[in-house]
Amino acid sequence: MMYLSGERLHPHHVRAAEFDRRWRGLDPHQVYDYLDRVADELARLHRELTTANTESERIRQALRQWQSRHADCRPHGHAAGERR
Repeated sequence: MMYLSGERLHPHHVRAAEFDRRWRGLDPHQVYDYLDRVADELARLHRELTTANTESERIRQALRQWQSRHADCRPHGHAAGERR
């Protein structure tokens, strides 16, 4: 099985994994069934991460817009966080 250590693991890597055959080795059907489950979970996690990154970028942009709109609302002559 070849896996480059610097490369991100994707579902198709798991599904395409091949192993050397050994006498008295593991049941290949069980191994590949398990790898399919791992690949499905990896795909789900990739989708969730993409969704979370998209949402966090949307929130960052909304915060920047809000800060820009309210930049003039800050009291003048006081340092940020200073109490009167």
